[in-house]
Amino acid sequence: MTIILLCIVAFVAAFVDAIAGGGGILSVPALLAAGIPPHLTLGTNKFAASWGSFTSSFTYFQSGNVYKPLMKYLIPFTFIGAIAGVTTALSIPATYLKLIVLTLLIFVSIYTLFKKDIGKSNNFTGLNKLNVFSGMTFALIIGFYDGFFGPGTGSFLLFAFIQFFGFNFTISTANAKILNFVSNIVSLILFALNGKIIYTIGLPMGISMLIGARLGSKVAIKHGGKIIKPIFIAMSLGVVIKLLYDMLL
Repeated sequence: MTIILLCIVAFVAAFVDAIAGGGGILSVPALLAAGIPPHLTLGTNKFAASWGSFTSSFTYFQSGNVYKPLMKYLIPFTFIGAIAGVTTALSIPATYLKLIVLTLLIFVSIYTLFKKDIGKSNNFTGLNKLNVFSGMTFALIIGFYDGFFGPGTGSFLLFAFIQFFGFNFTISTANAKILNFVSNIVSLILFALNGKIIYTIGLPMGISMLIGARLGSKVAIKHGGKIIKPIFIAMSLGVVIKLLYDMLL
């Protein structure tokens, strides 16, 4: 029964994560509630989430919404940032980073909520030195953040693609999922090498996330900003509430 419940949560988590990120605020607490130690929870969740992350990335790639000329610049910096983030996480506490993340997520959520036209249309006019440099910078920083801490990574990436490149919600989500998958793989490899994954739980959850991510991606591609924006705001605020709850315990 526990596995079944975890699979249901995993499906829902992957569905919303494929649309706007933030699925971890559902799957991680569920694993902890099942009595799994924190380090094994993080490793098992990363293993399962990688199934969903790969599926949503592949689905968006198939749809033609991924801007490939830009990805060739950003993927290497995301990879480097994630390696640096995981390495740093082994020696530095995340207390101060949590406060920064809370502040930024609240700003992003409120800004997106009240800026009615954000992400509605695709205003991308092409690559230039400035936006490519900006993209490489945020890819490095957010890759580092995902490797170091993680919650809200999808929200930050989605917001960055809209602000720096003028992409609409659908194209921004597609590109964000590609970079999120890259940083996920770095963490997954390190968790696996350190034996922090319970495969008997991670495998059925992974299959559930694969299905959820596929459906979520299809819904996002079909309905675009109409569904992505409200879920993006809801999941961003959800991460804020979860972080506040953890800090007050």
